[in-house]
Amino acid sequence: MESRTQRVVGEQSAPLGETAPVRGRERRGPGGSLRLPGPRVLVVDEDRAMRRLLDMALRARGYCVFEASTAHDAVETVHVVRPDVVLLDLRLPDGDGLDVIRRLHHLQRLRILVLSVRDAEEEKVEALEAGADDYVTKPFGIGELHARLRALLRRVAPTPGGAPLRVGSVEVDVVRRQVTASGEVVQLTPTEYDILKLLVQAGGGLLTRHQILREVWGPGYQTQTGLLRVNISNLRRKLDRDSACPSIIQTEPRIGYRLRVDG
Repeated sequence: MESRTQRVVGEQSAPLGETAPVRGRERRGPGGSLRLPGPRVLVVDEDRAMRRLLDMALRARGYCVFEASTAHDAVETVHVVRPDVVLLDLRLPDGDGLDVIRRLHHLQRLRILVLSVRDAEEEKVEALEAGADDYVTKPFGIGELHARLRALLRRVAPTPGGAPLRVGSVEVDVVRRQVTASGEVVQLTPTEYDILKLLVQAGGGLLTRHQILREVWGPGYQTQTGLLRVNISNLRRKLDRDSACPSIIQTEPRIGYRLRVDG
């Protein structure tokens, strides 16, 4: 049975309008110089108990955690502390989290992970299409959250020019247009290559069907989900060397696809 720090069990609303001060856990190095312990994560949630729980769980795993309780504070804090990832609840006392996503998604090195009780397919797709990088429904396990954070941080880290892109057991050499899975070269069609490259660049993050169709085929193909399914099926057949293991390409039902990052 999981402890309270292992599973987040939902939301307990704080009074509307309550604004928590922005907090970050900092360390001092030799001579008193400021030294941050790890990747910067901004937790945006109106629920104080949720913020404290995430703060405790993430600091234990080496993150530097900042907090905000409103949409206004979230946007201001991002520009002040420059976090690597924002953990964002969609229900905020002064607006909808979707507005925050739209205001921040242009920041190239910032990743946004939505944490919300909203589990409708349409709302997940709307958040991802607005610019969120991933979506986790409350309640969730801290282990799952940590895995999603690691995947997003791999996307933040710059890739040396010309270096192959890698997620799990899949590697894409963008210079040679060569793909390997578990060390073996895989022959792909141009369309299959473009789909896989997009998934690898997402670093294990979730891409909606519409996003993939728009990027690979163009704006006029966003409803052609059958075409995408056929190509995903072909990719799985070519990439999945071990039939006893889960597929390298994972399906998020009715939403889209992501790459398995634990290869």
